[in-house]
Amino acid sequence: MAEASALIVDDEPDLRELLELTLSRMGIEVDAAEDLAEARTRLAENRYDFCLTDMRLPDGNGLSLIKQINRDYPEMPVAMITAFGKVEDAVTALKYGAFDFVSKPVDLDALRSLVRTAIKLRQDDVEKQTVAIESEPVVASKQDESPPPKAQPEQATILERMIGRSEAILQVRRTIVKLARSQAPVMISGDSGTGKELAARLIHDLSPRAEHPFVAVNCGAIPSELMESEFFGHKKGSFTGADADKEGLFQTANGGTLFLDEVADLPLNMQVKLLRVIQEKRVRAIGDKQEVPIDVRILSASHKPLKPMVEADQFRSDLYFRLNVIELHMPSLAHRRTDIPLLVNHFLEVIAEQWGEDPRQLDDSAKKALLEHSFSGNARELFNILQRAVTLSDGEQITAADLQLDHTALDSGDEPAADPGDKNLDDYMESIERRILENALKESKYNKTEAARRLGITFRSFRYKLDKFGID
Repeated sequence: MAEASALIVDDEPDLRELLELTLSRMGIEVDAAEDLAEARTRLAENRYDFCLTDMRLPDGNGLSLIKQINRDYPEMPVAMITAFGKVEDAVTALKYGAFDFVSKPVDLDALRSLVRTAIKLRQDDVEKQTVAIESEPVVASKQDESPPPKAQPEQATILERMIGRSEAILQVRRTIVKLARSQAPVMISGDSGTGKELAARLIHDLSPRAEHPFVAVNCGAIPSELMESEFFGHKKGSFTGADADKEGLFQTANGGTLFLDEVADLPLNMQVKLLRVIQEKRVRAIGDKQEVPIDVRILSASHKPLKPMVEADQFRSDLYFRLNVIELHMPSLAHRRTDIPLLVNHFLEVIAEQWGEDPRQLDDSAKKALLEHSFSGNARELFNILQRAVTLSDGEQITAADLQLDHTALDSGDEPAADPGDKNLDDYMESIERRILENALKESKYNKTEAARRLGITFRSFRYKLDKFGID
């Protein structure tokens, strides 16, 4: 680790000495302060790469220091030391702009990991500033008064993976850049098909964790009886069928990011275990006697609103507030219609690359039809429409007829255009449901997990429906 400096703010001499010693052994130059007044004096006199402050101080609350640092020294990551079990303090600190937190008694392994991540974030910022200064004309201004650097080419390239120029998408991108600097849990909300997993990947790829794993898991696709093993791992012989040690998702994502998609589908007993791991930052595999520390940032998503589930006692309120420290809402395609032509061009290029041919073009009738279509499935539905149209079209140009938008409305659950004829209502609705299931399977190349995801239902629900209609 390159030379770095840190400020520790704590009024307990023994803890302060322990923190100083730990960081010094990491090659970090450490200054210490025992209260807010001394901390503010040191901040005014020196530049630091990182700050670690206690919550309770003799002359005030550490939260006020976090607010000041975020206002006056926004490039400096700051972490909070909280009392054991005080989840609400940790959540409050993160909302005030803290980079991360550690609980008393301080786990030194967790502290070292936190400090490494914070210092890397600060050093990445310095490198970006250096590149920006070298590439810009020299101007007479004080370094402290220089504006923050603009997005660098690498950052801009990553953000371009989120296609669009609408104000809604530009705002999402700006928020993602800010979220990438934090370790706070983020809840990504939005309808099915709006790009929640893509947003999570961008947060990870722009963060100091980018060199470590990004692990995405659909919580609704894991059978409840296997969930604990999937998340936490198991030791050989711990239960019937455990023929070898298995690493859980938390261990796989260690150092990186764990993305919990469709978190609303977690059963209540698993919510309790997940909350404990998030709070204590330690995990124990099934059949293991030892807990191991883990360093994982949690991002989660749900197309179902979680707050009504909390009110109905279907989702634990403590887990909800722990996951929903910061919310990122993904806009529907209806709120970013100006992006449809850009998305169309991008998706047609992706499809052409997959099939090894030149990209198809839309004729005027197809363009008009797509701009007027109501996309209940959002960008995912648009991709499916274009994929089917490329398959069905005979020429180089795709027509409105090739899009089969009436068929798409049926797939999306909209009101069917066909006449039920002599069928009774139940039989007619079942025939529609069967066709939707069969189409989803075909379009996902008979990957049942993917088909369930496209339809916006849990894997268990999808499997039940297949059994109901005898679909293989």
